[in-house]
Amino acid sequence: MSGITKAPILWSFRRCPFAIRARLAIAASGQIVQLREILLQKKPTTFLAMSPKGKVPMLDLRDGRIIDESRDIMFWALDKNDPEGWLDTWRRQPDRVELFLNKLDGSFKNNLDRYKYASRYDASLARFHRNDGKKFLITLNEMLKQTGALSGSNLGIMDYACLPFVRQFRIADPDWFDAQSWLHLKFWLNSFLHSTRFNKVMQKYLPWYEGAKEICFPEVP
Repeated sequence: MSGITKAPILWSFRRCPFAIRARLAIAASGQIVQLREILLQKKPTTFLAMSPKGKVPMLDLRDGRIIDESRDIMFWALDKNDPEGWLDTWRRQPDRVELFLNKLDGSFKNNLDRYKYASRYDASLARFHRNDGKKFLITLNEMLKQTGALSGSNLGIMDYACLPFVRQFRIADPDWFDAQSWLHLKFWLNSFLHSTRFNKVMQKYLPWYEGAKEICFPEVP
C-alpha cells in the first residue's frame, strides 16, 4: 500500500457504464490507482475543480494531466500493459474498432439514454429509441454468432467497451430483453455478468470525502 499515495486517482461512480469499462481495463492491465467513488447528486468540490465536464470517470495522473474520457482511460491502461491482448484487434484494424466505438458511444448511447431514462427526455419516444437501439443489438448478435466475441476469437476492447452499455439496455426492461431471440448476445452478456471480473469491478465503496482513507484499486490480495 506504500505506493498508493502517489498512484493516479480514478474518480468513479459504481453503476456508470463509462466508469465500469474504465475500471475493467485498469484491472485487466494490472495498473494500480486510487479509487474515489462519488455521488452524482453531490459531486465533491475537489472533483469539480479538476473536471470542467463534471463527469465520471476521470483519471488524474498526478503530473498535471487529466484523462476525462473513458475510452482514453482504457487505452492509457492497456497501452501500459495488455496481458490478455485486448488491443490486438485495434492494432490490426484500428479504423474498424474506431468506427464501432464511435457508433457505440454515439447513436447507441443516445438511444439507450432516451429509452432507459425516457422521463428525462420525451417519454412518448421511448419505444422508438428502444427499437432503434435494437438494430445495434441485432448487429452485435450476428457478430457474436460468427466469432463468439466482438473483437474476434477472444474478448477484447470492443467487448469490454460495449458490455456495460448492453447491461444498461437490458436493465431498462429485463423481460423484454430476455424475450428476444438473441441467443449469442444473451450468452455473451450473461457470461460477463456472472464473471469474477465483473463482480470485482462492481464492489461497493463509500463515497469519497476529504480526508477519507485511500482505496487501492484493484485491491491487492
